Amino acid sequence: MSEGEGNATYGKKAFKRSKSHFTDRVTADGRDGWPVDAGRYRLVVSRACPWASRAVISRRLLGLEDALSLAITDPIQDDRSWRFTLDPDGRDPVLGIRFLAEAYEAREPGHPGGVSVPAIVDVPSGKLVTNDYQRITLDLATEWTARHRDGAPDLYPRPLRDEIDEVMEDVYEDVNNGVYRAGFAAHQEEYTRACAGVFRRLELLAERLAEQRYLVGDSITEADIRLFTTLVRFDAVYHGHFKCNRWKLTENQVLWAYVRDLYQTPGFGDTVDFDHIKRHYYQVHTGVNPTGIVPLGPDLSGWLTPHHREQLGGRPFGDGTAPGPVPEGERVPARGHP
Repeated sequence: MSEGEGNATYGKKAFKRSKSHFTDRVTADGRDGWPVDAGRYRLVVSRACPWASRAVISRRLLGLEDALSLAITDPIQDDRSWRFTLDPDGRDPVLGIRFLAEAYEAREPGHPGGVSVPAIVDVPSGKLVTNDYQRITLDLATEWTARHRDGAPDLYPRPLRDEIDEVMEDVYEDVNNGVYRAGFAAHQEEYTRACAGVFRRLELLAERLAEQRYLVGDSITEADIRLFTTLVRFDAVYHGHFKCNRWKLTENQVLWAYVRDLYQTPGFGDTVDFDHIKRHYYQVHTGVNPTGIVPLGPDLSGWLTPHHREQLGGRPFGDGTAPGPVPEGERVPARGHP
């Protein structure tokens, strides 16, 4: 079954992630026919999915909660993929549908590929707008500026975009996607190559972050968000479930401090649901974990321990401010937190 993060195939052949099929953009000028309009769109995510989690974090940091509503799917999929069984009567209360697939079908009946999150759905028509997980967060940062909260950080500052793009490309290839290539490898050589690539890149990132608090510049950018969503899942699922086990994140002093710094920053850890993450990976990926047994560990208490990264300087939100409290209906249940 495809993980929501963009369509993926695995099995006897090497793991391959397909490009998003629906690549329309919601923009300030509406050039694709979808203008930014507060209340018109609904962001559908799974808290288990790292690619969807990017959008959840960006939306919260930018203060788009009132402009772009949020739908959270069940972490456990069935044969129709992402479903709204967490909501009363098993229907999304805004879209009125039981499965995200219904929005895909409304847009293009019989569309090729799977059903993925994150997805932006047009509420009036019920049609999917985009599932372009690589572009959605960049557009939230650059096209939705008129709807940003006062004090919203600049997550994709123009003077740093070339460097951010370069870092994100390496992180995507070797880390974000690398853990999946290792986890779904069908042959030893394929696994060895992917796993080695994951740790080679992590070691390079650790060298970079030993001297600076954030990946690019002196404040949080899109690059940090994209690395965080993989690192926060590393020990919980990728180390064991995907066999990326040369070392645990907690054993790397720099990366463990870096990801704790972000986790403890408003907008990051308050969006993470470890319960959803673990149940999804261990129960949905039956080819990797046929028994469906969800492990008890790891111990999550360390996420709240001091990180001391502030000694490197930097300003988390640049010239902006921290986001306010999590909206009442979007809080992660206690079982999902340390």
